[in-house]
Parts: sequence; C-alpha cells; structure tokens
Amino acid sequence: MILTFIVFILGSGALVVGGRFIAGQQRGNASEVVYKGDPRDPRNLPLGDGRLSEGPRKNYVWPCRVPFGGGGAFRDGPWIKGDGTWDATIKPHVEGDVAWDNYRYAIKIDGDKRKLVGNGLPDHHTGKFPIDRNDPAFQYDRNPNSIREGEISFDLPLDPKFADKPSCVPMGTIGVMKSGVALFNALDGEGRDAVAHEIQDKCNGHPERDGHYHYHNLSQCIAEKRGKGHSELMGYALDGFGIYGFFGEHGEELTNADLDECHGHTHEIMWDGKLVTMYHYHATREYPYTVGCFKGTPVRVPRGPGGGPPPGGRPPWFPMFGF
Repeated sequence: MILTFIVFILGSGALVVGGRFIAGQQRGNASEVVYKGDPRDPRNLPLGDGRLSEGPRKNYVWPCRVPFGGGGAFRDGPWIKGDGTWDATIKPHVEGDVAWDNYRYAIKIDGDKRKLVGNGLPDHHTGKFPIDRNDPAFQYDRNPNSIREGEISFDLPLDPKFADKPSCVPMGTIGVMKSGVALFNALDGEGRDAVAHEIQDKCNGHPERDGHYHYHNLSQCIAEKRGKGHSELMGYALDGFGIYGFFGEHGEELTNADLDECHGHTHEIMWDGKLVTMYHYHATREYPYTVGCFKGTPVRVPRGPGGGPPPGGRPPWFPMFGF
C-alpha cells in the first residue's frame, strides 16, 4: 500500500512524497539528480522530479516553499518510463471542448507600468473539469476542480531591471500569458514535474482547487506567427520581463543549455514595437519549461489566480492508499 502522507527522512537529503522516493528534494541539498533524455525529443524528455534548489541553478526550480501541500495526479501513467525520462506523445489529455465567452483580458500601459487586467479565463477552449469518471485521464488524475473566474490584476514595470540577486518562484502565479491565463512554475502540489505527472487538457491547462485555470508550460493553444526567426512574446513574468517561445535568434529550438539559471538570456528582441537588447525568458520543451527563478523583482501576488493554495487538490473521497 502507498501512504499518501508526506514523510521527511532527516539527514538523508531525500523526501518521500505520496509514496514516491525523490532524491535531493529537501531544499538546500547539494546532491545531483541524474539528468537523462533528449530535451528536444517529446518521446524522450528528461523528467524533472527532484530538481529543486535553494538558489538559482540551471535545470532546476527554486521554489519559495518546501514542503508541499499535496494534490495532483495520484498514479503514474505509462508515459513515465521509470528511467528518468517521459514520453509526451503518449500522455493523454483531459477530454472536452468548453468555450469561455466571458473571457476578459487587457494589457494597458500607464506611465512606467504595464497593467495586466483580466478574469483568469482563457481565450481558447478548455477540457471539461472536474475530470469525468469516463474520461481515460480519470484513472491517473482525478482533478475535482471546476474552472472559475478569478481576478488578474498586476502592475508590472514597463522597463524591467535586474534585481540585486535572483529570487525564488512561488507555488502559484509566476506570470501571465497572452491568452489571459496564469502561468505557474513547473511543480505540482507534491513537488514533482507537473507537466509530466499531472493530466492537463489539450491546451496544457487545468484548474487548481480555487478554480483558477493555469499552465505549467507553454500552451500549444497560444498562437504564434514567428516565421523562421525568433519566437514571439508569449507572456510576461511577474518581474516584468517577457516570456518568449521555444526558438532563439536564428530560429533554432532552445534547450536549458542555451539559457541561464533562471531560464533566460540577453540579446536583441522586439519589445513594445522596438528592437532592443534586453534580458528575457524562454519556454523550452524540457523542465523547468519556463521561469526557474526571477531575475528581476517580482510584484506581489494577491490571493487570486495562483495566490491561494498549491495547484491540484484531492476530492474528499480520495483514497488514503494507492491502488
């Protein structure tokens, strides 16, 4: 039987989470997690489990909180291969095709601020949540949450600057994408690789326990017309810096190796209609997918999309033991 409560193993630098042993997950532990797979091959992606840090570190997420509150998928599917990799091409998505006609999102410039205002709903269709018992995803992830409106209101710096030093990312909103949807970090409610373990819909999104729909990686439903060059702006991190897609200056697909410890770099980009040389983040196919730490100074996250409890959440009838 698999105990679902969390047990720390003191002094071992390890954590048992939901019955799973994840090496190096006690924050501050310096042990290395073996990194396998091909960062560009969706059939053989590196699994991010255990890649948590206590400071800025390449290939890792620096979370502001450890331990975690639980939630998320309760069973691994066959796409988690057991060798430190996972296959995104055989992972199911939550079924359904729900439209959100009351979607609202606007970006306004006011002085030296960029105002992001919306209701947290996407400009695209979503899957049906809660996950239906007849949905194949239900045998792995029983997300009981319904998608609800939630205020998005952030005043970001129009001209973001580096902070004196990088900072951690919260378990909640770390940015807002141009679809009007909150972006969360790469971790699920148990501190695992959320993109690999949790079942999202075909647009890479799902709701947390307060009903706030969010992504953990770049949504394939965000339109991009980049041609053969650099990716377009996909959204904004909460420190004001832009989040761009998978492709770099010469149209090459980027990996962690091309980016710094916070998942960004500096070169000439289009910014507010002008070519400027500035820092920006990128999305990648591999963990940590987007922002691993903040390079600038993030604005405060109110209670709202991502401002509340961790992603996921178990229904009241969720079993105390695994199947």
